[in-house]
Amino acid sequence: MVWKARSGKYVKFFTYLIVIVLINAAGITLFFRWDLTENRIYSISEASKKVVSTLSEPLTINVFFTKNLPAPHNNTERYLHDLLEEYAIYANKYFNYRFYDVSPEEGGISADTRENQKMANNYGIHPIQIQVIEKDEVKFQRVYMGLVIIHGDLIERIATIPSTQGLEYKLTTAIQKLNNKISALLSLSDKIQVKLFLSASLETVAQYIGLRNLPKIPQKVQEIVTKLNQTNYDRLNFEFLNPSEEKDVDEVSNTYNIMTLKWPELPKVNIPAGRGAIGLVMQYRDKALTIPLMQVIRIPIIGTQYKLMDMGQMEEIINNNVDTLIDINEDLGILSDHGTLSVSSTTPFEQTIQQQNTLSNFRGLMSQNYTLKNINLKDDAIPEGLNCLVVVRPTEKFSDYELYQIDQFLMQGKSLFLILDSFNEVMPSNQQDLNISGRGPSYIPLSTGLEKLLEHYGIRIKKSYVMDENCFRQQLPARLGGGEKSIYFAPLIKKQFINNELEFMKTIKALVAFKISPLEPITERIQKNGLNAHKLFASSQKSWEMRGRINLNPLFIQPPPPADERQSQPLAYLLEGEFPSYFEGKPIPIKEAEEKQSDKQKDQETSEEKTEKTQSSQQSSADQSADTQADIDVSQIISEGQFMPKSKPAKIFIMASSEMLKDNILDASGRGSNATLIMNVVDYLNDQEDIAVMRGKEQRFNPLDDTTAAAKTFVKTFNIAGLPILVVFFGLVVWFHRHSRKKHIQMMFQK
Repeated sequence: MVWKARSGKYVKFFTYLIVIVLINAAGITLFFRWDLTENRIYSISEASKKVVSTLSEPLTINVFFTKNLPAPHNNTERYLHDLLEEYAIYANKYFNYRFYDVSPEEGGISADTRENQKMANNYGIHPIQIQVIEKDEVKFQRVYMGLVIIHGDLIERIATIPSTQGLEYKLTTAIQKLNNKISALLSLSDKIQVKLFLSASLETVAQYIGLRNLPKIPQKVQEIVTKLNQTNYDRLNFEFLNPSEEKDVDEVSNTYNIMTLKWPELPKVNIPAGRGAIGLVMQYRDKALTIPLMQVIRIPIIGTQYKLMDMGQMEEIINNNVDTLIDINEDLGILSDHGTLSVSSTTPFEQTIQQQNTLSNFRGLMSQNYTLKNINLKDDAIPEGLNCLVVVRPTEKFSDYELYQIDQFLMQGKSLFLILDSFNEVMPSNQQDLNISGRGPSYIPLSTGLEKLLEHYGIRIKKSYVMDENCFRQQLPARLGGGEKSIYFAPLIKKQFINNELEFMKTIKALVAFKISPLEPITERIQKNGLNAHKLFASSQKSWEMRGRINLNPLFIQPPPPADERQSQPLAYLLEGEFPSYFEGKPIPIKEAEEKQSDKQKDQETSEEKTEKTQSSQQSSADQSADTQADIDVSQIISEGQFMPKSKPAKIFIMASSEMLKDNILDASGRGSNATLIMNVVDYLNDQEDIAVMRGKEQRFNPLDDTTAAAKTFVKTFNIAGLPILVVFFGLVVWFHRHSRKKHIQMMFQK
């Protein structure tokens, strides 16, 4: 009996052991991961799976990461291992990755490690310095934390990986960019011209202004272009030009806006007066980019100094400009006329003048995944290749024909990203007027014509500003009494007022608004047209509207009104569905040709003369039409395809605050909630929701819910007195259980 019992235990043990081994063996080949995090940050998104599973050429990721790093960098290395392993599981046969050992050993650096470090440096991955605490001492250590992606003949690097935040997004977008770049380069019909303009006359003064390496520039640039041709499918063509004559220098300067130097006669060094040009131009067809090769620095007391560009940066600059010239990203249309805020890049001087109105951060964020195309409605039609049109704070009236273009763009199943202000903020004519009045700028209601389109589609912008008691609070200086001042026109949007039902909105838990007007959905039209209206976010229940005479000076804003006059105000909407055309049943507008007349002729032409000309033109057209009808049957000619009365499935995003796109609200890194919202909306409008969802995974800001005073008191009381009472209660339960068990055993033995 004893032997049978022991043998049964051994059989169970070996059976369980075999089952465990088989489960582990199956786990090696059959991948399964249960990610319990809310945003699934440890599982790759659908966008990543799609990108690596559709590779058409070999792609290799070489990782150079020093081992045994202190926290939190060791977690970054482990996360990178897991991430690349999961990429490999969903990828096809073209995906590979490898970790190279770049860690020094106790006895020094081995030959293999030195070779790996040399390889990393050749790829542009250089060591960085991190702080390490060992044995109560603060030390600094040089480590490698980077990777390089090689796809075909192209290379993309992530030189430093300081944390896990945004790592999957960076990897996936880099792989996608390389894949698109290969297709774009192979489809180029012409080569990209790299033109170096360097006047030989500059060499005569170069040594006297500190530019001794100037003669070496042509050879170095040519070597860089030759090297880049090896990874860009030989699509670059280098050309060295020497503008020597005065007219040649002027032509080059005016055409490409490159730098020129002019100097007088210098008899002491026997140098005649002259002029020269220096600059690098990259051009593909009618698109050109200028790279300055020299910098002029004016230092007080010391004087003017001249400095040549570091040739070590030239390779990366040329590579980035290739991406811009060949438009490897999807196009995003930006309306550039009608007084809209400029999204175009500005010079530092222009940024200083218009610092309050710059959208450079918005442009930088959009340029990561899109090629921005300026659209001028007054001169040109909206290109067919666009999927989305961005309109930011127009201030001029749209003609019916221009509204017709926007309407028909939407009817094609495209998207509109509309940021429309209710008021035009007009500053006083001079600072003295501002100081005397003390009331700041005036706010003039805006009416551009887009409002009637939106109302027809089902949304209305109110002529007011939203004030909210839940708002940003500014710290006052001591000279003004200290404390905080509520900025009511800067509402803080908390997560209970953010729509997290949409996938790309799920991880956005807080926002800040600024000078924003409320929206009003027209329920009857939305329901009649079968549209889906998603309210993306709203103000709190403690908000109200400022109408009529607008004054946003915090010192003059009235305190919050009574509670019965306050309510939540919708601030952003997303409309989806098949929109009816605004021009259905109306005459189709025709673009009017502008007559070139002098101002004097326009002033002299009276309304009677205009009428007479119109009647004469109509009569002439009628006569011509009658002659034509005599030869052909005009009734048999049918016009088709010019007007769409109803749209294909389309989208409209509307928000009434251009301040939300300015640099003081959007962070350049794109990690803030406001920046994530804007980028996610643009991606969603361009049918790239999977990219938006992937980006949102990195939003880890999770504020606490607001609670009432009674709830806070209960939590405090429970923590102070409730927990000790709970411990005593459980102790009594255990004592009672043990006491009962003891009595039960005693009774068993008494029997």
